[in-house]
Amino acid sequence: MKTLIITKKEIEKVLTPSVANKAVEKAFRAYGLGQADMPAKSYLYFEKGDLRSMPAYIHGQGFDIAGIKSVTVHPENARYNLPTVMAVIILTDPKTGFPLAIMDGTYLTSIRTGAAGAVAAKYLSRKKAGIAGFVGAGVQARTQLACILEVRKLKTVKVWQFNAEDRYAPAFKKWAEKTYKLETILSPDIDAVTTGVDILITTTPSRKALVQKVSPGTHINAIGADAQGKQEIDPKILKQAIIVIDDWYQALHSGEINVPLSSKQITEKDIHAGLGDIVAGTEKGRATDEEITLFDSTGLAIQDVSCAYVVYQALKDKPGIRQVALY
Repeated sequence: MKTLIITKKEIEKVLTPSVANKAVEKAFRAYGLGQADMPAKSYLYFEKGDLRSMPAYIHGQGFDIAGIKSVTVHPENARYNLPTVMAVIILTDPKTGFPLAIMDGTYLTSIRTGAAGAVAAKYLSRKKAGIAGFVGAGVQARTQLACILEVRKLKTVKVWQFNAEDRYAPAFKKWAEKTYKLETILSPDIDAVTTGVDILITTTPSRKALVQKVSPGTHINAIGADAQGKQEIDPKILKQAIIVIDDWYQALHSGEINVPLSSKQITEKDIHAGLGDIVAGTEKGRATDEEITLFDSTGLAIQDVSCAYVVYQALKDKPGIRQVALY
């Protein structure tokens, strides 16, 4: 048997926002129904970043597959012309343990995180959502927008430009206007971006609360807090919100709720449900148009493995895909 070696370019052709959304939604449903096993994400810390190992086994909703992702997060990588996040995924046959594929996980990580945000928006945002606000305008903001547009008909996007030297916000504006023909508004006033929107997406590596105000009815995708000590949202907003997490253990230790929990500004009783529970139908999501809802996304291995499996299935019999004999 041979192992497939799958590149970023090959993955991009398969894993469109629509395809990623469907795979991740099925993965969350499997997780909510107890059809997935996922040990906690583990960390190795370096001076300039960290390495995370993320294994999962999904055995339901059309999946029977296991795998592990090795992912590094180095916020200063722009100076080396490297992505902040880089990853490799090994897909494993649960029957034999054979490595079916080794594939790039950098693009896959970005699109599967965008897909999780889209699944959350599908179940938690107002159905007629038309305006989105962005705090953070890098790569992850783009995949969040691309995937959310598959589930909500956005018309206007507001983007926070944190200072005059911020190059990311203008680039994001140009991309959103060219790619999706969306009205895109830049503002140096963060409150103007976080209020008056239906969906707010935060994708920064901040270690202090940036978002101080939101309007009633807003759904928040809190994406940036993915390690201990990180936070983007003022705890007073969390106290008002219906909080939905991706995974209890990861959110408690590294999600948006980790700082306010440790400082006892909120308690575990303030957590409404897991996204998998809502997708599976065992818990309810948004009840009224005036509720503030918040999805605390830490990034799960089930997202990686489900998307990697879809890519593998699409490419395994395709001519030209590189295969190697590892043994």
